[in-house]
Amino acid sequence: MNRRHLLLSAAAIGAALAAPLSHAQDAPIRLVVPYAPGGPLDVTARALAERVRDTLGVVVVDNKAGAGGNIGADLIAKSAPDGHTIGIAATATHAVNPWLYNRMPYDAAKDFAGITQMVRVPNVLVVNAARAEQLKINTLQDLIAYAKANPAKLNYGSGGNGSAGHLAGEMFKQKAGIFALHIPYRGASPAQLALLAGEVDFNIDNLAAAAPNIKSGKLKALAVTSLEASPMLPGVPPLSQTFKGFAIDTWWGLVAPAGTPKPVIAKLNKAFTEALKAPETKTRFSALMAEPVATTPEQFDAFMAAERAKYQQVVKASGAKVD
Repeated sequence: MNRRHLLLSAAAIGAALAAPLSHAQDAPIRLVVPYAPGGPLDVTARALAERVRDTLGVVVVDNKAGAGGNIGADLIAKSAPDGHTIGIAATATHAVNPWLYNRMPYDAAKDFAGITQMVRVPNVLVVNAARAEQLKINTLQDLIAYAKANPAKLNYGSGGNGSAGHLAGEMFKQKAGIFALHIPYRGASPAQLALLAGEVDFNIDNLAAAAPNIKSGKLKALAVTSLEASPMLPGVPPLSQTFKGFAIDTWWGLVAPAGTPKPVIAKLNKAFTEALKAPETKTRFSALMAEPVATTPEQFDAFMAAERAKYQQVVKASGAKVD
C-alpha cells in the first residue's frame, strides 16, 4: 500500500504541475507587452497569439507601457507562476534598464523564466536623405570624414537617454573618434520625426521602424549594427566591417514569472517556437524587417544574461542614468 500510495502521490504532483495550462481553453493566457499598441513588439506578439490559439487556447495581449518598459515587466515578474501570465522581455527591460535606472522594481536576472527568444532586428544608422545629399555623405566613411573635418557640427537623435539608439550612437562616436551632440527625444517616433524634419543629422534606429522611410527615399541607410550584413537591407554594410566586433541588435522574446513549472514552460516553448518557425510567421515578420528566432528556454536565459553583461559596460561608458 505504501508503494502504491507513493506512486499515486507522485502522479498527483505531476498533474498539479501540468494543471496550470491544462485548462487553457477555459482560462485565457495573458501576454503582457510592456509598450504601447502598434509598435513592432506589439504587432509580433499579436501575430503569435493568433498562431498558438489552436494549441494553447485564447491568448490576450495586454499593453502595459511606461517607465521604459519597467511597468509591464514588473507586472510579469509579480504575477502568479502558473503559465496564465507571460510577457515580452526586450533589450531595454532585460539588458539595459538594470544598469540605466537607479531603482528597479524587479530583478531582471532572477524574477523571470525564459520561454523563447522571438525576434532579432538589426539597428541601422540613417541620415536625412536631403541633408546627406547636401553634405555629399553617401557612405559611413563620408559621415566620419565630415565629422572629423567639421568638429561639433553634427548631432544625432534618439528615443531618450539610455535608449538603444543613444547607446549605439555613443559607441559609434567612441569607435570613430568623432563628436556629435546627442539630442534625446521622448520616444523613438519623435526622434524619427526630428530626423525627417532635419532637426538632427543622423539616428541609429531599429530597422523595423526605419524601413518605410528608407524605402520611400526619405532616409539614407549607411550601416547596420548587427555583426553581419542583414539580408533585409542588401548592400548596406555592417558597422563591424569598419569597427571590429561592433554589434547592437534590437531583440525581444517571451518570459514567464520565475518559478513557473518546467512542464508549463516546455509546453509554452513548444507552441511558440512552432509558431515562430511557420512560413507564414516569417513572411509576416519580414514585412517588419524582423527575423524570427526560436530558441530553447535555456538558450534564451543564457542570451539575456550575456546581453546584460554587455550592456553593463555600454551604459557605464555612456554615462546615462535615469532617476
